[in-house]
Amino acid sequence: MKSKIIGIILAAAAIQAYALDAWPEVRKIDNNFDGKIDQWQYFSDGPGKEILKVEFDKNGDGLIDQRDLYDGNKFPARAEMDRNFDGKMDQVQYYTKEGKLTRVEKDTKFNGKIDWKEFYDANGRLNKIEIDENQDGQTDVWQFYDENEKLVRREFDSRQTGKVNRWEHFSSGGQLESVDFDTNGDQKPDQWQYFKNSSILEKVTFDTNYDGKVDRWESYDPSGKLVRVELDRNHDGKVDEIHEK
Repeated sequence: MKSKIIGIILAAAAIQAYALDAWPEVRKIDNNFDGKIDQWQYFSDGPGKEILKVEFDKNGDGLIDQRDLYDGNKFPARAEMDRNFDGKMDQVQYYTKEGKLTRVEKDTKFNGKIDWKEFYDANGRLNKIEIDENQDGQTDVWQFYDENEKLVRREFDSRQTGKVNRWEHFSSGGQLESVDFDTNGDQKPDQWQYFKNSSILEKVTFDTNYDGKVDRWESYDPSGKLVRVELDRNHDGKVDEIHEK
């Protein structure tokens, strides 16, 4: 009889343990010990509970301003953030299963529209940014970075046609070296501007008949004044007229 009672007690304990294990769990934490809960950890049902998401109130206003979402991994697959603490998420970060950052999307104007996207390589280095300046849902600025995360090139769709019509090139020191323009919409540069120290225009060349060859050269002094113009009027690749001022 005694062994039967012990068996019943053990069985009841096992049922209770299973019931507790199966119950979805939320852990509430006060990270800064100010008496207010500022982190919530959510776990899945059943044995081997997996973390599903973690929410944060980082500024103590009682509103969630960061949410980390998991996909069966120990690292978040996605993190959502409210950078200006208005109760709306305005930044989303995406990660690999190993926890490496791959992409960041931002609502830079805080109006509910994503207009800024950052892309990272396998080593977690920034290699491209896409910007939607007029927030029409289409990228109109592209920024490209080298392995040291330095800006090397910037492209623009300034006409909002879906085609790049301006290219900016930067030195290893981050200075603007040249700008290429497509003035006729064929996606090929036909005007080139060259700079010193990013802002001093030194030279401008043109392909006036759009045959892919330069046929006009303009030179400028350090003050930005045009001092010399060379022309290839018959487009044979040779200068046949010069104007000096």
